[in-house]
Amino acid sequence: MSIGTEEIRSTLDRYLDHHPDEAGHLRPLSEALEAGAELTSRMEFNGGHVTCGAVVIDQDRRLLLIQHKALGRWLLPGGHLEPGDLNLPGAALRELEEETGISWHDAVAQSGHDVTPVDIDLHTIPANPAKSEPEHWHADFRWLLRVQEPKVVLQAEEVDGYAWRSCTDAPTSKLAAKLATM
Repeated sequence: MSIGTEEIRSTLDRYLDHHPDEAGHLRPLSEALEAGAELTSRMEFNGGHVTCGAVVIDQDRRLLLIQHKALGRWLLPGGHLEPGDLNLPGAALRELEEETGISWHDAVAQSGHDVTPVDIDLHTIPANPAKSEPEHWHADFRWLLRVQEPKVVLQAEEVDGYAWRSCTDAPTSKLAAKLATM
């Protein structure tokens, strides 16, 4: 069974139970769910679609960031859902392994964060004429994972580099604030 609208909706609902102040920021995602948009498809450009990311913290409380080739920015490991993904956290673990070589066997979810993401961020992705993709948004469901002395092996097609940084260097101030309380 692959990821469906009901899993996205129930995960969003659990997240908003913990972070009701973020409902306005996530309104486009809520509205797309209500409209029946196919949010699991990377080809859904009538608004946007869901992606999954890994918020990876090492034994020294540092955050793993990767340098994304296509966007030219430092980001969390993550990406689009694929048809074989069974659930949202599993998609984040798959992306983590693909982009960094860190196996899901080596990543441990923090208690409670295996069912509810630590963060959901809705952000705009610029148009990509080379792929015939218009500007759209990603609703990135981000899962908190802990690792001990990981060996990083980058996916050269999509990633230019990696760095272990302070949690204050998280891609958004909202995520940095959440990490500061953990």
